[in-house]
Amino acid sequence: MGCLKNITRAIFLTIIIMGFVAFGGKDWIRNQYNDFVHPTHDMMMEKAQKIGDFSKIDKEFEIEKAAGIFGYNAVVAEHKASGQKMIVVDSGKKTILTTEDIKADDSETRIKNAINKFKYQAAAIEEFNVIEKGTMNSYGQTVPYVKFKAKIKKIPSGDISGIISVVKDNDGSDKILVSVSQSGKYSQLISNEFFKEIKSK
Repeated sequence: MGCLKNITRAIFLTIIIMGFVAFGGKDWIRNQYNDFVHPTHDMMMEKAQKIGDFSKIDKEFEIEKAAGIFGYNAVVAEHKASGQKMIVVDSGKKTILTTEDIKADDSETRIKNAINKFKYQAAAIEEFNVIEKGTMNSYGQTVPYVKFKAKIKKIPSGDISGIISVVKDNDGSDKILVSVSQSGKYSQLISNEFFKEIKSK
Protein backbone atom coordinates (compact mmCIF):
# COMPACT_ATOMS: atom_id res chain seq x y z
CA MET A 1 0.00 0.00 0.00
CA GLY A 2 3.04 2.27 0.21
CA CYS A 3 2.73 2.83 -3.53
CA LEU A 4 -0.66 4.53 -3.11
CA LYS A 5 0.61 6.74 -0.29
CA ASN A 6 3.57 7.81 -2.42
CA ILE A 7 1.32 8.70 -5.36
CA THR A 8 -1.00 10.76 -3.15
CA ARG A 9 1.91 12.58 -1.56
CA ALA A 10 3.65 13.12 -4.91
CA ILE A 11 0.58 14.78 -6.43
CA PHE A 12 0.20 17.07 -3.43
CA LEU A 13 3.89 17.99 -3.39
CA THR A 14 3.72 18.92 -7.08
CA ILE A 15 0.94 21.37 -6.32
CA ILE A 16 2.72 23.01 -3.40
CA ILE A 17 5.99 23.33 -5.32
CA MET A 18 4.07 25.09 -8.08
CA GLY A 19 2.93 27.53 -5.41
CA PHE A 20 6.50 28.43 -4.43
CA VAL A 21 6.65 31.48 -6.66
CA ALA A 22 3.05 32.52 -6.25
CA PHE A 23 2.96 32.34 -2.47
CA GLY A 24 6.45 33.21 -1.30
CA GLY A 25 9.04 30.54 -0.86
CA LYS A 26 10.38 28.08 1.63
CA ASP A 27 8.33 28.96 4.71
CA TRP A 28 5.09 28.61 2.79
CA ILE A 29 6.12 25.23 1.36
CA ARG A 30 7.28 23.99 4.77
CA ASN A 31 3.96 24.97 6.40
CA GLN A 32 1.88 23.39 3.63
CA TYR A 33 3.93 20.19 3.73
CA ASN A 34 3.71 19.92 7.54
CA ASP A 35 -0.04 20.55 7.52
CA PHE A 36 -0.47 17.78 4.95
CA VAL A 37 1.89 15.18 6.43
CA HIS A 38 1.30 15.88 10.17
CA PRO A 39 -2.12 17.51 10.58
CA THR A 40 -3.98 17.41 13.88
CA HIS A 41 -7.19 15.36 13.97
CA ASP A 42 -9.26 18.50 14.60
CA MET A 43 -7.59 20.24 11.66
CA MET A 44 -8.37 17.29 9.37
CA MET A 45 -12.01 17.07 10.41
CA GLU A 46 -12.48 20.82 10.04
CA LYS A 47 -11.11 20.69 6.50
CA ALA A 48 -13.08 17.53 5.68
CA GLN A 49 -16.34 19.24 6.67
CA LYS A 50 -15.77 21.76 3.86
CA ILE A 51 -16.29 18.88 1.42
CA GLY A 52 -19.11 16.98 3.08
CA ASP A 53 -20.43 15.30 6.20
CA PHE A 54 -18.13 12.37 7.01
CA SER A 55 -19.50 11.81 10.52
CA LYS A 56 -21.37 8.60 9.62
CA ILE A 57 -18.54 6.67 7.99
CA ASP A 58 -17.79 3.33 9.63
CA LYS A 59 -14.87 2.87 12.02
CA GLU A 60 -13.27 0.49 9.52
CA PHE A 61 -12.34 3.62 7.57
CA GLU A 62 -9.82 6.21 8.71
CA ILE A 63 -9.51 9.73 7.36
CA GLU A 64 -5.78 10.15 6.75
CA LYS A 65 -5.54 13.58 5.14
CA ALA A 66 -7.71 16.61 4.54
CA ALA A 67 -6.15 19.53 2.73
CA GLY A 68 -7.15 22.69 0.91
CA ILE A 69 -4.95 24.45 -1.60
CA PHE A 70 -5.37 26.70 -4.66
CA GLY A 71 -9.15 26.47 -4.52
CA TYR A 72 -9.27 22.68 -4.22
CA ASN A 73 -10.21 20.73 -1.10
CA ALA A 74 -9.48 17.02 -0.78
CA VAL A 75 -10.02 14.21 1.72
CA VAL A 76 -8.02 10.96 1.64
CA ALA A 77 -9.32 7.98 3.61
CA GLU A 78 -8.17 4.39 3.98
CA HIS A 79 -9.99 1.14 4.56
CA LYS A 80 -7.83 -0.09 7.43
CA ALA A 81 -8.11 -3.82 6.77
CA SER A 82 -7.35 -3.75 3.03
CA GLY A 83 -5.42 -0.50 2.55
CA GLN A 84 -7.82 0.58 -0.22
CA LYS A 85 -7.80 4.37 -0.63
CA MET A 86 -10.78 6.67 -1.06
CA ILE A 87 -10.31 10.26 -2.25
CA VAL A 88 -12.90 13.04 -2.45
CA VAL A 89 -11.91 16.22 -4.29
CA ASP A 90 -13.97 19.41 -4.31
CA SER A 91 -12.84 21.36 -7.36
CA GLY A 92 -14.88 24.42 -6.36
CA LYS A 93 -15.72 26.51 -9.39
CA LYS A 94 -13.01 24.87 -11.52
CA THR A 95 -14.45 22.08 -13.62
CA ILE A 96 -12.17 19.06 -13.90
CA LEU A 97 -14.70 16.30 -14.60
CA THR A 98 -18.48 16.25 -14.68
CA THR A 99 -21.17 13.61 -14.28
CA GLU A 100 -21.74 13.92 -18.05
CA ASP A 101 -18.08 13.01 -18.65
CA ILE A 102 -18.47 9.84 -16.59
CA LYS A 103 -21.67 8.84 -18.41
CA ALA A 104 -20.37 9.65 -21.90
CA ASP A 105 -19.52 6.96 -24.45
CA ASP A 106 -16.02 8.49 -24.70
CA SER A 107 -15.55 8.70 -20.91
CA GLU A 108 -12.10 7.11 -21.14
CA THR A 109 -10.86 9.89 -23.44
CA ARG A 110 -12.40 12.61 -21.29
CA ILE A 111 -10.81 11.24 -18.11
CA LYS A 112 -7.42 10.90 -19.82
CA ASN A 113 -7.65 14.54 -20.91
CA ALA A 114 -8.37 15.59 -17.32
CA ILE A 115 -5.47 13.48 -16.00
CA ASN A 116 -3.08 15.02 -18.52
CA LYS A 117 -3.74 18.47 -17.02
CA PHE A 118 -2.31 17.27 -13.70
CA LYS A 119 0.71 15.23 -14.73
CA TYR A 120 3.38 14.62 -12.12
CA GLN A 121 6.63 13.71 -13.83
CA ALA A 122 7.82 11.15 -11.26
CA ALA A 123 4.46 9.39 -10.94
CA ALA A 124 2.64 9.94 -14.23
CA ILE A 125 -0.17 7.65 -15.33
CA GLU A 126 1.29 5.66 -18.21
CA GLU A 127 -1.82 3.67 -19.12
CA PHE A 128 -5.49 4.22 -18.28
CA ASN A 129 -8.33 1.96 -19.42
CA VAL A 130 -12.02 2.02 -18.53
CA ILE A 131 -13.20 -1.57 -18.08
CA GLU A 132 -16.83 -1.15 -16.99
CA LYS A 133 -19.44 1.30 -15.76
CA GLY A 134 -21.91 1.25 -12.88
CA THR A 135 -23.70 3.33 -10.27
CA MET A 136 -23.39 3.79 -6.51
CA ASN A 137 -24.83 6.06 -3.82
CA SER A 138 -23.12 9.15 -2.42
CA TYR A 139 -24.19 12.57 -1.14
CA GLY A 140 -27.74 11.18 -1.01
CA GLN A 141 -27.81 10.50 -4.75
CA THR A 142 -27.32 7.67 -7.20
CA VAL A 143 -24.17 8.55 -9.14
CA PRO A 144 -22.39 6.97 -12.13
CA TYR A 145 -18.84 5.66 -11.97
CA VAL A 146 -16.30 4.13 -14.31
CA LYS A 147 -14.10 1.27 -13.19
CA PHE A 148 -10.55 1.47 -14.51
CA LYS A 149 -7.17 -0.18 -14.62
CA ALA A 150 -4.04 1.97 -14.79
CA LYS A 151 -0.27 1.79 -14.70
CA ILE A 152 1.73 4.39 -12.77
CA LYS A 153 5.14 5.11 -14.29
CA LYS A 154 8.29 4.95 -12.14
CA ILE A 155 6.48 3.43 -9.14
CA PRO A 156 7.18 -0.19 -8.06
CA SER A 157 4.07 -2.35 -8.39
CA GLY A 158 2.46 0.53 -10.25
CA ASP A 159 -0.53 -1.46 -11.52
CA ILE A 160 -3.67 -0.11 -9.87
CA SER A 161 -7.42 -0.40 -10.33
CA GLY A 162 -10.41 1.44 -8.98
CA ILE A 163 -13.26 3.79 -9.83
CA ILE A 164 -13.81 7.45 -10.66
CA SER A 165 -17.16 9.14 -10.11
CA VAL A 166 -18.53 12.68 -9.98
CA VAL A 167 -21.45 13.98 -7.92
CA LYS A 168 -22.93 17.47 -7.74
CA ASP A 169 -23.70 18.42 -4.13
CA ASN A 170 -26.47 20.66 -2.78
CA ASP A 171 -24.32 23.75 -3.37
CA GLY A 172 -23.85 22.86 -7.03
CA SER A 173 -20.16 21.96 -6.59
CA ASP A 174 -18.74 18.94 -8.36
CA LYS A 175 -17.14 16.36 -6.08
CA ILE A 176 -14.76 13.90 -7.73
CA LEU A 177 -14.87 10.51 -5.99
CA VAL A 178 -11.96 8.11 -6.47
CA SER A 179 -11.28 4.74 -4.91
CA VAL A 180 -8.11 2.86 -5.74
CA SER A 181 -6.11 -0.18 -4.74
CA GLN A 182 -3.28 -2.26 -6.11
CA SER A 183 -4.36 -4.25 -9.13
CA GLY A 184 -6.34 -7.35 -8.25
CA LYS A 185 -7.19 -6.12 -4.74
CA TYR A 186 -9.80 -3.47 -5.52
CA SER A 187 -13.24 -4.01 -3.92
CA GLN A 188 -16.36 -2.20 -5.10
CA LEU A 189 -18.13 -3.27 -1.89
CA ILE A 190 -15.61 -1.25 0.14
CA SER A 191 -16.13 1.79 -2.09
CA ASN A 192 -19.91 1.50 -1.83
CA GLU A 193 -19.74 1.28 1.96
CA PHE A 194 -17.59 4.39 2.29
CA PHE A 195 -19.15 6.70 -0.30
CA LYS A 196 -22.77 5.99 0.63
CA GLU A 197 -22.21 7.48 4.10
CA ILE A 198 -20.96 10.86 2.84
CA LYS A 199 -23.72 13.45 2.94
CA SER A 200 -23.91 17.03 1.77
CA LYS A 201 -22.73 19.44 4.46
